[in-house]
Amino acid sequence: MTEALGAGPLEGQHLLLTGATGFVGQALLEKLLAEYPSTRISVLIRPRGSLTGAARLTSLMRKPVFRPWRDRVGAEEADRQVAERVTVIESSMGDVAELPGDLDVLIHSASTVSFDPPIDEAFRTNVQGAVGLYEALLRTGSDPHVVHVSTAYVGGIRKGAVVEASLEHAVDWRTELAAALSARTAVEASSRRPEVLRSLIAAARAESGKVGPQAVAAAAEEGRREWVQKRLVEYGRARAQSLGWADVYALTKSMSERVAEDLWAGRGHRLSVVRPAIIESALAHPFPGWIDGFKVADPLIIAYGRGLLPEFPGLPDSILDIIPVDIVVNATLAVAATPPPVETPQYFHLSSGGRNPLTFRDMYENVLQYFSATPIPDDQRGHIRVPSWAFPGSKAIERTLALNEKANLAAKRLLLRLPSSTTTRGWMRGVSARAQDLELLRSYADLYQSYTQAEIVYDDSRTAALGRAVAPERQDVHGFDAASIDWDDYMQRVHLPAVTTLMKTFSSRPRAKAVGEKALPTNPRAVAVFDLEGTILASNIVEQYLWVRLASLPTSHWPSELADLLASLPRYLQAERRDRGEFIRTFLRRYEGVDDARMRALVRESVSDALLARMKPEAIRRVRAHRAAGHRTVLVTGAVDVLVEPFASLFDEVVASSMHVRDGRWTGYLSGPPLVDEARAAWLRLYAERHDLDLSASYAYGDSHADRAWMELVGHPQAVNPDAALYQHAVQKHWRIRLWHDLRHRRLDSLVGVLRSESALPPSEPAPTPRPPKTHSAEETPA
Repeated sequence: MTEALGAGPLEGQHLLLTGATGFVGQALLEKLLAEYPSTRISVLIRPRGSLTGAARLTSLMRKPVFRPWRDRVGAEEADRQVAERVTVIESSMGDVAELPGDLDVLIHSASTVSFDPPIDEAFRTNVQGAVGLYEALLRTGSDPHVVHVSTAYVGGIRKGAVVEASLEHAVDWRTELAAALSARTAVEASSRRPEVLRSLIAAARAESGKVGPQAVAAAAEEGRREWVQKRLVEYGRARAQSLGWADVYALTKSMSERVAEDLWAGRGHRLSVVRPAIIESALAHPFPGWIDGFKVADPLIIAYGRGLLPEFPGLPDSILDIIPVDIVVNATLAVAATPPPVETPQYFHLSSGGRNPLTFRDMYENVLQYFSATPIPDDQRGHIRVPSWAFPGSKAIERTLALNEKANLAAKRLLLRLPSSTTTRGWMRGVSARAQDLELLRSYADLYQSYTQAEIVYDDSRTAALGRAVAPERQDVHGFDAASIDWDDYMQRVHLPAVTTLMKTFSSRPRAKAVGEKALPTNPRAVAVFDLEGTILASNIVEQYLWVRLASLPTSHWPSELADLLASLPRYLQAERRDRGEFIRTFLRRYEGVDDARMRALVRESVSDALLARMKPEAIRRVRAHRAAGHRTVLVTGAVDVLVEPFASLFDEVVASSMHVRDGRWTGYLSGPPLVDEARAAWLRLYAERHDLDLSASYAYGDSHADRAWMELVGHPQAVNPDAALYQHAVQKHWRIRLWHDLRHRRLDSLVGVLRSESALPPSEPAPTPRPPKTHSAEETPA
């Protein structure tokens, strides 16, 4: 062994590497290029989208891991070496291409590294992928030394020392693979059972009922797909734990080891299995702290630094077995250079817990010290103060977490029922943020507690012996003694700064900038569609009814009218929560018997000024800006057309409901369905088609969750003073949110003068070309 690890191991050999684009794969490829100059390298890379495997390798070479080597040899020399020494084999693990017949070593490091993927995806990648690779290797007729990269956690859920040996279990990988690949079909069938669908429909109706029946159906189907994914994740976790493994990742990696033993070592070939523990940032090479994305422990570290983990279900004396990636790379290449005898596989734990343990409490004290000294900024209002842990135990933490989840869900349900206001929107923002934090804590607790409560020690005697066999002159560059790591120094000087730097890099990536009021682009094919109540008008149909009704009654009748209205409000509120159209139909029955001619005269002579006074000035400016840009402006509302006439001069078209009239009086029924939610969406599609309008360049302004259906059709949806549900949706979809105010504090006569003068524009805005407005009822389809 000492001779094998002297000068020039792997000299002149041909090595095939899978997983070269992954964290460990990148580090292996860089080390081979930088320190093994005579080794030829083939890499198995699958195309992605329009990128070929070769293009992905070119892109890979620009990553930070290769920078020190490229700087040392020069960019031109680096490109020459890659071109001469590295061969790309375009292939996926599921369908492996023809492999070279002259391979000396194969390092198989490709796998999914997620702890909790759906069971079929985990088995397809980690187990079926290994099957395809080793079967393709067998077809070459060659006899390379295979180094199979596994994980220390294949040891399963147990206590005490785990030795470097083949796993002792009787689980048949072929049976488990077949069952896992068929699981999706079974779960898909289960998701279509009536009892499951009814539950999904009920949840979808509660969430999207006001948007319309198609929105409910879409939400129910999306819920079904999520149900399938969660169920498959649960299948994987439950099956793994039923067999003695913490999760489906560890289970499939153990099955993958058995594939290598059966299909390769069992057929007269040489096999070594390396089992890294939790791989984290580099200790020294290619530079201290190099890491490619957040690894296993890092999400917990960042969540703690952000103050999101008041406690965590971990045992303070459990060993958090961390190993720097450069030690993993050096050990793996040392194993590759020392093949075992035929049909006698060797196993190596690349770990630190056996000879240099880092406990969970040691880790906690390090992150506490680090974030206390260098806290994360808190939105420029100071810095986040990290919590102190008392390690109360998993049951106490679970009780607290469950209580907080229930309280936050109750707060959200209450807010969805409250009227929209700046205050309720602020509360909803806080509740949504709290929900995300609780979801994060729940997912971390579910995923990680098996690792933070582990009472396992991975013996690494064989690995240590191999490390001592490295020639003395090669130890500085190629050594891998985990016992030499100073954990406090590594954490404070190397790893924690690397993780926080990575966090800052992600958080400083370009975001959508705050949108100012820029000039709208001129586009004659754009349309701006405005809702009325709550959007451009600071009132609703109840308030409008009061204006016209009280104006038509003697003052002596006002108390009885108000009392009747108040008594009916609960019924109206229930209808509004169920369906906007139902509410409009129900409420407009109050107009039964109204004289049509008298109502129109009343609005024209007495009520129009009051309506105009409730217009929001930002809305007026926005409408005029759209007209100045050549956009078609349309007001669409479920309100009665008579009450909308005062606004007609602002818009190119007004589309409203109309009351059914018999013998000159309103019957209390509409002459057609109200144009709300999905009905308005259908109308808008047809309207755009008939007028050759480009909806992707168009704008929609609404305030209610019921407006979501038609607002989603345009390229520029704008939520105006949104209710809690629309606010939540707008935040998720990154819509523009506008807060417009009414003009109750301004003089009525000046506002009326502005609205009744088409030419009353600020000097900085060009006067739009006057266009006669068109007003038609909702049931009319404009040609």
